[in-house]
Amino acid sequence: MKLIFAVVNGDDSAAVSKSLAKNGFRATKLASTGSFLSSGNTTFLICVEEHEVDTVIGIVQQKCHHRKQFVPSTPTYGTPVNGTVPAMPLEVPVGGATVFVTNIERFEKL
Repeated sequence: MKLIFAVVNGDDSAAVSKSLAKNGFRATKLASTGSFLSSGNTTFLICVEEHEVDTVIGIVQQKCHHRKQFVPSTPTYGTPVNGTVPAMPLEVPVGGATVFVTNIERFEKL
């Protein structure tokens, strides 16, 4: 058996959850936070047989979309005007998923 940890952007969480359930996979959802943007994520824990791993990863990949987001930056250039330098927004890619697959020694559903 394998345990899949799929860290998914909060915007894609509902679509991943629905698609996993539709395809007969049960998952535990945990609220999590990314360190870079401190944005909301969902971490799915999914226990499957080894031959089902690629199917689950395919579902996650299909439902998780990359997008761009503007975040404030700290300027390190320019000349201060009236003692301040306006922060220029920075465009960064977000979304997608990070997936970990580990061996699992024992799994019980009680």
